[in-house]
Amino acid sequence: MTTSVAERSWNVVVPHHAGGARAARHRLATELADTVPPALLDDVVAVVGELAGNAVRHARPLPGDVIRVAWSVTPDDRVRVRVTDGGGRGRRPSPRRTGPTSLDGRGLHIVEALATRWGVDRDADCQSVWAELGEPSHSMA
Repeated sequence: MTTSVAERSWNVVVPHHAGGARAARHRLATELADTVPPALLDDVVAVVGELAGNAVRHARPLPGDVIRVAWSVTPDDRVRVRVTDGGGRGRRPSPRRTGPTSLDGRGLHIVEALATRWGVDRDADCQSVWAELGEPSHSMA
């Protein structure tokens, strides 16, 4: 007889400002501290920080002036994260070209480097940027 473990998931709604993004990172780190390896947790927190920060800087809030941050851990220990906002102001989120002296614009490059895969889902009312992480990106395996 085999026993399967169900996917575990969390969902938080935070204010659409830097303090909300910080609260989401803290909550995620607290909830997953005993669930995933420390190196993977570091990567997940960094990705959520980038996605939530981008939502605050570049997108409209959801009704109530909030963003929604969700994450789940699959039975095979992959972590999926999703940040949902009211949609971008014009363009679909994509990595920007940056130079050595650029002060910003590296967030989605960081997400690309740390995530196994990532993408954007849009509909008429909202936009979600999601990422999936597995093995820590900086493992020596």
